[in-house]
Amino acid sequence: MSDIDVKAFVDKQVEAVKGVLGEEKALVAVSGGVDSTVCAVLTHIAIGDNLICAFIDDNFMRLGEPDRVRAMLSSPPLSLPVKVLDERERFMEALAGLKDAEEKRKAFRETFYQTLSDAAWAENCRFLVQGTIKADIDETKGGIKTQHNILEQIGINPVERFGYKIIEPIASLYKYQVREVARYLGTSSDVSERQPFPGPGLSIRVVGEITADKLDQLKAATTVVEDAFKKERPAQYFAAIMSGETTEAPKILRREAAEAMEIEQPSIGSKYLSERATGIVEGKRSYGFVATLEVKDEAGKPLDLGYEALERMRLEVQSNFPEVSRVLYLISGREDDEGYLVVMRAVETQDFLTAEVSQIPWQTLEAAAKKILSTCPKVVKVYYDVTPKPPATVEFE
Repeated sequence: MSDIDVKAFVDKQVEAVKGVLGEEKALVAVSGGVDSTVCAVLTHIAIGDNLICAFIDDNFMRLGEPDRVRAMLSSPPLSLPVKVLDERERFMEALAGLKDAEEKRKAFRETFYQTLSDAAWAENCRFLVQGTIKADIDETKGGIKTQHNILEQIGINPVERFGYKIIEPIASLYKYQVREVARYLGTSSDVSERQPFPGPGLSIRVVGEITADKLDQLKAATTVVEDAFKKERPAQYFAAIMSGETTEAPKILRREAAEAMEIEQPSIGSKYLSERATGIVEGKRSYGFVATLEVKDEAGKPLDLGYEALERMRLEVQSNFPEVSRVLYLISGREDDEGYLVVMRAVETQDFLTAEVSQIPWQTLEAAAKKILSTCPKVVKVYYDVTPKPPATVEFE
């Protein structure tokens, strides 16, 4: 049963947008996601042809995404006026050499709004409509991570900085409520049920420094994971990529993990990755170690220990080593240790403020991992993230 009056919400927001904009033009950055699409539809109802929809191709989209999104949004029943802005080189240059997660998010945000400022100037727009939702505000103000679409809530004046005012029609809603509004507005299930995709796109799933090589490998791995996990219907599911550089984890960590899983210590392997990942400690952001764990049979094949054992292991590790923000379990790998690591992630959640690990069947994990290894020649190991939120965040950065 809905906890909002959807019709009343839509009527109120359409009138509010109409009241603010009047005869003015407005620009909305659309991604194909449910948040930005709902904002675009509400604004289109309010001001009609005075709305300009811009899709920014920042090079951090999934394979074929710009063309798919333009076709989907510009076709009936939505029939939105969509322009694709090719800004791939601009974004790659802006994030070049950055390794810190927060610095990457801030650089993306600055470039994103400067790009929109240029587009707004060209279209003679003084207003930007964006799909900020309640969870974005909660996480940014709470210090968990910077959302690219949060400005005024953290003291940035968009008029002074970028030359336009911002309208946020759905900032009072959580994701599941936005989906209800999308269904009411008649969007297709491709929009209303679309899994979340972060504003900075794949830039925050290339953990650490972004290179064209890592990005290409990640795009291919993302397609594999989305195709494989879709039938399981998690709330969100994706791949991330890391450099593959590691150090040995403390021996006591392996011992604690082995005891939790009720196996012999010599049969377990554990390392720390060189990159750190975002976590949550006492409601605040932290950057913790990423610990990998693997248990193999006599033939060297990773074992399916079951989610109950993996959760005991994860709890034991993070209880005794609070500096660890993520625990990954090996699904498949090559003999060669030189190459990238891919992490598969899937979670169950309603509001995205907390999330549980999706219990994807081992056969599905294994098949996806093997396909990634065959599709991505520079990837040598594939893991599954077994960490809930908290202590992890859904995304790695």
